[in-house]
Amino acid sequence: MVTEAELVQRAKELRRNPTEWEVRLWRQLSNSRLENHKFRRQAVIFPYICDFFCPAKGLIVEVDGDTHDAPSDARRDRYLAARGFETVRITNADVRNSLEGVVATIAAALARRPDRWSGPHPNPSPEGEGL
Repeated sequence: MVTEAELVQRAKELRRNPTEWEVRLWRQLSNSRLENHKFRRQAVIFPYICDFFCPAKGLIVEVDGDTHDAPSDARRDRYLAARGFETVRITNADVRNSLEGVVATIAAALARRPDRWSGPHPNPSPEGEGL
């Protein structure tokens, strides 16, 4: 079993080496650009690493490439849903062919979700996070 410390290290590596599609989507999500919602990249929600995570709404966005395994993804999504998180899955092709549609889908998911707390996040992200 992988430890949380190992996952955090792996998440740092993934942040340093994002895919082209993650970079394109991050440009739309970073700096609270999407309706003033803060997202984190490669966030650890043990025992998983999430491509993008909005802590205030408990929304996870996964950008799936060709190597994703649908049964494994379904197990992961059920695990996270049982803990109060919603996962939106999009494909690399979605980002490539319809970035505006992807952003609209994420905005709609954010609008559906209740706030997880009032006021600022109790554990803000470290300074300098981002590409």
